Amino acid sequence: MYIPKHFKVEDKQVIYDFIEKNSFGILVSSHNGVPYATNLPLVLDRDQGYLYGHFARPNTQWLDIEEQEILVIFQGPHHYISSSWYETNESVPTWNYVAVHVYGRVERIDDRTELLHGLKELVSKYEEMSSSYTIDEQNQSYVDKLIQGIVGFRLKINRLEGKWKLSQNHSAERKEMVIEQLNLIGTDHAKEIANLMKERMK
Repeated sequence: MYIPKHFKVEDKQVIYDFIEKNSFGILVSSHNGVPYATNLPLVLDRDQGYLYGHFARPNTQWLDIEEQEILVIFQGPHHYISSSWYETNESVPTWNYVAVHVYGRVERIDDRTELLHGLKELVSKYEEMSSSYTIDEQNQSYVDKLIQGIVGFRLKINRLEGKWKLSQNHSAERKEMVIEQLNLIGTDHAKEIANLMKERMK
């Protein structure tokens, strides 16, 4: 990913926090000689440096995913920035956003116990707000059918890239103007970008 020095984030913990908050990623590999991408919910193991997830078995991307470097893209809030918000006409519009790229190698998970553990971790993560669903291990036939329909994997993280493009290359005055306009727009993404810009100005 192209990252000018103004926008580069290298703090691993900051990047890990971002991944956990924006954990629905895009996994990109070469499949049958062409780029192929799948949108997937992923679970991060911060201590071991792994991402865990699974493919639907009919998705053939998993067939040739090992033995190559994989890219996973995590996209955060983003918003258009109009040059009309600035104090001068001698400027151009742009886009502010936060994104993380993860590179690594994928290993298939074939062990039933490990695969089931991964599924339970995934469900637990996303059921935090409602806590209404759990995988019922007493229903053996259902669990077996569930596991047979997926291909689990772990991705060993080899490299992280973080890009926080939040008008860092502009004056404080101009940033304040952008923040004001974003708050007036008031959408979720606009407010999130405004808040991130404020944090970076402290």
